[in-house]
Formats: sequence, C-alpha cells, structure tokens
Amino acid sequence: MLVANFSLGILGGALAVLSLLAIGPVVQGLSQFMASVVQGTVNLGVLPLVSIFIEPGKVLFLNNAINHGVLDTIGVQQSLAHGKSLMFMLETNPGPGLGLLLAYWAFGPRSLRASTPGAIIIHFFGGIHEIYFPYVLMRPVLIVAMILGGMAGIATFVALGAGLVASPSPGSIFAELAMTPPGGQLATLAGILVGCVVAFAAAAVILRATVRETADETAPESAPAAAGSAA
Repeated sequence: MLVANFSLGILGGALAVLSLLAIGPVVQGLSQFMASVVQGTVNLGVLPLVSIFIEPGKVLFLNNAINHGVLDTIGVQQSLAHGKSLMFMLETNPGPGLGLLLAYWAFGPRSLRASTPGAIIIHFFGGIHEIYFPYVLMRPVLIVAMILGGMAGIATFVALGAGLVASPSPGSIFAELAMTPPGGQLATLAGILVGCVVAFAAAAVILRATVRETADETAPESAPAAAGSAA
C-alpha cells in the first residue's frame, strides 16, 4: 500500500508537470485561435459560421475553455458598452443539445432511448451540456446536426437582436432567461427553439439512416410472432 501511494503521488506530479509544459500551451493556443475566429466572423458579418468551430470543440470537452476563456472576455466588454452581448449565447445555447437528445429518444438505438429523458432534464434544466457529448461521440457524424443547430440558433439571435447581460452558468434555460435583459425574452426563446428544431431534424435524418438494431434488440418483439407461427 505504501509503494502504491508513493507511486500514485509521483505519477500525479509527473502528469501535472506534463500538463503545465505541454497541454497548457496547446489550450492557450486554441483559445487564441478561437478568439481570432470569433472576431473575424463578427467583422465579416457571418457570426453563425462560428458554430463550425464551437460545436466540435464542445463535444471534445473544451466547452469551458471556449466559453469562459474566449467568449466571456469579449462578452464582458460588449456588455459594459452596450448593456448586453450575444457572445454569452454562442456556446451556452441549450437548444441544439436538446434537439439531439430528443432525436435520440425518438430514433436512436433502443438501448439508449431509456437514458435520454434523464439526460434531457440534466442538460436543458440543469445546464450540464457535457451530458450529451457522449451521444455525439458515439456517432461522430452527428456533429453536423449540432453545427447546423448552432448556426440556426445564432442566426436567429442575430436577426432578433438577442443578447445577455452576463454569462449564464450553467447554460440552462433558467440561466439563459435570468441573464436576459427586460424585453429580450422572446428573442432568447426563439433562438433556443430554432436551434432545437434544426438540430432535431438533422439528427433524426442521420439516426434513421445509420441506426441498425442488432438481433438481440429485435428478438423480444420477433419472439412472440415466431412462437405463434410455430404453434
């Protein structure tokens, strides 16, 4: 036990040094890259395209680095100047994640459908977006649905002049509405709804095209029919 404890301590220290020297600079570089991408899309007037970078980063569990390390910094400056900022809504929009989970609930593998209602509650009402990341990673092609949902939500926010006064943390529907300035609730809800609908539609098409139930999953339904024919 003594050797094991010392070994764990040494291993933990070595990993901490590795993270400081190797992983830290990589994350910092990614944060700087994301900041330049966001600023570039704003300058060009094509902000919805930022979802092409945000959504893949999220499912790789870089959501906090993107949101708090990049978007919040820009958002605070804009909020001080204008009273609200759209930057607070780019990563925290719970709509696309809700659409993905609803598609899994309706069209996903039967072995996963039972877990999706709980995941929906945790994600949409609890604001823990990490709950849906494994659902995307199980079928990486679903990142297309997340990107489309994110782009649609951001486009709706831009069209309706949406913005939040501060970062909603965690990114639940309650936090989004709590950070919405007076009179902006409709724009906030519209962006969330559009993101959800688009992500659901795209994910439903992908799941219906890719999900193939195994023999074990279809056996409980086919067994009674087979027994009846045998009789």
